[in-house]
Amino acid sequence: MTIDNQNCATCPAHNLANLVKLGIDMSNFDYVVALAGNPNTGKSTVFNSLTGLKQHTGNWPGKTVGRTEGGFQYAEKRFKIVDLPGTYSLLSTSDDEEVARDFILFGQPDVTVIVVDATRLERNLNLVLQVLEITDRAVLCVNLIDEAARHKIYVDDRALSKSLGIPVVPTAARQGIGIQELLRNIHDVATGKYICKPHRLSSEIKNVSNAVDELNKKISKAFPHLPNTRWIALRLLEGDQKVIDSVRSGEIGNLKPVENFDE
Repeated sequence: MTIDNQNCATCPAHNLANLVKLGIDMSNFDYVVALAGNPNTGKSTVFNSLTGLKQHTGNWPGKTVGRTEGGFQYAEKRFKIVDLPGTYSLLSTSDDEEVARDFILFGQPDVTVIVVDATRLERNLNLVLQVLEITDRAVLCVNLIDEAARHKIYVDDRALSKSLGIPVVPTAARQGIGIQELLRNIHDVATGKYICKPHRLSSEIKNVSNAVDELNKKISKAFPHLPNTRWIALRLLEGDQKVIDSVRSGEIGNLKPVENFDE
């Protein structure tokens, strides 16, 4: 019997075929987690706190960009976590940005944890909003709250969670503060216990919105389970060749090639 993951609240949402292409072995894991964030946010410390010594390194296929993977178990579920390159954006203007964007876009991880620096939250939110354009399964890890407190900076995590539509967890990873809460929220989003409703910026563009709407309808029809069809429509109009190729081939949704999509 085949299980339709899209109609199963607790089933993994990741795109297994694309993960294999990206060199990710999921044979011993239930869910895959992406770890994203700006450089110098303590992302590596968060990764180490989640995985301990259960990690290994390598390169991304066809890239000289390093990759670190690890694993952890929580509530009898096995999670693989992939530490993405530290980036300031997902505009795909460098190898690091391309790797991070492609993993979230094509691998469709069950959860993307975005690590931000509590002392520089406003600056870090640019990447957060870009990630939320691509996925509707995310957890925000507001790290370095101890440093922020020393500067008399306090983050209202509840208000931020309400504004962004995703779980927000304050942490001080070096001290292990908030890590158990982070694990719980990763589990809840991965298993569908917490349904994210991510905030997305308005993409109304003068003289372009009609074209976006028409293209969005076609993409939604071809890939009804994708959470980011409007974002993909914008990338197609911009001429993003990798997104164009992935739509034509069906790779974006792990489907057969889409015939006559250009019509």
